[in-house]
Amino acid sequence: MVDSDNYTKKKDVIPTSRVRNIGIIAHIDAGKTTTTERFLFYTGKTYKIGDIDAGTTQMDWMEQEKERGITIQSAATTCFWPPYDKTPPDKINRINIIDTPGHVDFTAEVERSLRVLDGAVMVFDAEEGVQSQSETVWRQADKYNVPRICFINKMDKLGADFMMTIGMIKDRLGAEPAIMALPIGAEKDFKGIILLLERKALIWEGDETGAKFHETEVPSDMKEEVETQRAILIERICELSSNDSLLEKHLEGEEPSLGEIKKGLRGATISYKLVPTYCGSSLRNKGVQPLLDAVIDFLPSPLDIPPVTGYNPKLERDEKRAPKADEPLAALAFKVQTDPHVGRLTYVRLYSGTLTSGSYVYNISNGKKERVGRLLLMHANNREEIKEAVAGEIVAIVGLKDTSTGDTLASETKPIILETITFPDPVISLAIEPKTRADQEKLGYALKRLAEEDPTFQIKSDRETGQTIISGMGELHLEILIDRMKREFRVEANTGQPQVAYKETIKEIATGEGKYIRQSGGRGQYGHCLLRVEPQEKGQGFEFVSEIKGAAIPREYIPAIGKGVKEAMENGVLAGFPLIDMKVFVYDGSYHEVDSSEIAFKIAGSIALQDAAKNAGLALLEPIMKVEVTTPDDYLGEVIGDLSSKRARILGTETRAKTKVINSLVPLAEMGRYATRLRTLTTGRASFYMEPSHYEEVPSNITEQIVSKNKKEESK
Repeated sequence: MVDSDNYTKKKDVIPTSRVRNIGIIAHIDAGKTTTTERFLFYTGKTYKIGDIDAGTTQMDWMEQEKERGITIQSAATTCFWPPYDKTPPDKINRINIIDTPGHVDFTAEVERSLRVLDGAVMVFDAEEGVQSQSETVWRQADKYNVPRICFINKMDKLGADFMMTIGMIKDRLGAEPAIMALPIGAEKDFKGIILLLERKALIWEGDETGAKFHETEVPSDMKEEVETQRAILIERICELSSNDSLLEKHLEGEEPSLGEIKKGLRGATISYKLVPTYCGSSLRNKGVQPLLDAVIDFLPSPLDIPPVTGYNPKLERDEKRAPKADEPLAALAFKVQTDPHVGRLTYVRLYSGTLTSGSYVYNISNGKKERVGRLLLMHANNREEIKEAVAGEIVAIVGLKDTSTGDTLASETKPIILETITFPDPVISLAIEPKTRADQEKLGYALKRLAEEDPTFQIKSDRETGQTIISGMGELHLEILIDRMKREFRVEANTGQPQVAYKETIKEIATGEGKYIRQSGGRGQYGHCLLRVEPQEKGQGFEFVSEIKGAAIPREYIPAIGKGVKEAMENGVLAGFPLIDMKVFVYDGSYHEVDSSEIAFKIAGSIALQDAAKNAGLALLEPIMKVEVTTPDDYLGEVIGDLSSKRARILGTETRAKTKVINSLVPLAEMGRYATRLRTLTTGRASFYMEPSHYEEVPSNITEQIVSKNKKEESK
């Protein structure tokens, strides 16, 4: 076990070049948390390996995680490799790890983690290969240019197929896997791996945690395959390395040294050209130590990442900040968490500069100065207090009251705004109300705290009904949040049935007029504007533009019209759902020198937007889900037929091990209670995975039903 009291001393010994900030990412049940637990054990961070089924893992510390056996919140920790007590100080590396959820309902945790990490270990199930969420998190890593290593896990599982998974990584992810290790055996006969570059076989005796591997000769029946794969590996490294001398040596028939090859592979990994790929079985404690070596050898340190670019609002230009302690501070808040012992925790990644406890930082995103009360190094839900953090580190801060996810912390004299984090829109909603009057105030507080933590959890008040509507990424997401309210905030609440989060949009260009005049003794109210609305491309969002020339409407009233437009869009026009993807122009209007006010123009803007939208070909949009059903061959026809009855678009089927996988796009509105339906159809032998894909226009007959239903509810 690493002595945490000596952290500061260790940090001074370990330079930034030997720090790795990595995430463990994968599809649900591929073995992320199990792999992380082995990392902690073999690095000496823990004495005993936690078990997911027993609820004793270090990283899944929430009660809900222990009960369900899934990761819900990303958890951060720090360990040292090789182990601190067995290695000279100048050979030790520090690994900051974030273990992320695999369930799509908690995709925000993956998104914000990848935004601040320098590298990732992508875990695959050797029998399932590349699954749906594998593709999703891979694309998320692509979005932030995160170099990665692949680990093909569960080589001991029935149906495990190493080369099939390699093929799927190439075909589905468009990646270039650099095979670094071949498995010795598979399924129940899996006993070790062969490291290709070193031509070494590593054999683990037994499955127990204390079992050590021993090095041996490559088995004779694998020598030919090893030499073939090794030659391919070296050729690809030489071709894709930025070091020309490597390619020259290779073309001249000379093999570069092991050090040169590894250096070339490191460069190719960091520039996203190659993905070193290993294999093993984390549960059986085989193949983990070589994976730790690979993290150090091939994933980047903060110094290998290009200097971060941000916008300097003072100088009105982009600036770069190098990952150095003596540079001006630039840090990104990527997570907010409520801790029962220390209160509000804000997780930050330092890209440049130094943070010290007791100092002040400037939140560039909201213009507020905040005091850093305490700095903490996190190990899941355990905390270690530190005095200072420097560029390249990930720490938690106690004391920041007004900092939210995506905010930039910097020096007030040398400000910089870093790129924020974008999150997907919620797809499902439900009404919530307190059970008793005593719960009323506590409910508002709990919802506010949970929304601060989770950017994909949204709260809205329905003006018509007075209800509080909460929205999230799926039924499980909302179920967990309601459970957390009960346990952590002691709030009892009643909830309605989950409702699909429809959206509204327009299809045509149209104009509308809004006039608000009130005269009731004394000063009156007068606001008048004309708007033009235009549809935008999918995902373009809302844009408000003023085309007012001259003095038709005074400049100070234009923002008020924009506010009125936004409010009207939030409440919708067709069926009460938010309006999206629309550009709104205010192009004319009039005012009264005495009676005009901001509130009058805000109301006029709202009226004009509704008038214009009604003339613009309103359409209702619904969330379409990517659904992957894995079923035995016997039930293929029944499952496809059932999906087709749910307005599904079948994209195709494929064979995976001894099962069939059906890929389809299905409206979320049709997927209620699908788990029960699928169990009944297949006698419990099929499973499914679902994730948001996109929004699509609802068929006209169903739109009429939804609009009619909403009008009836409003009239009650």
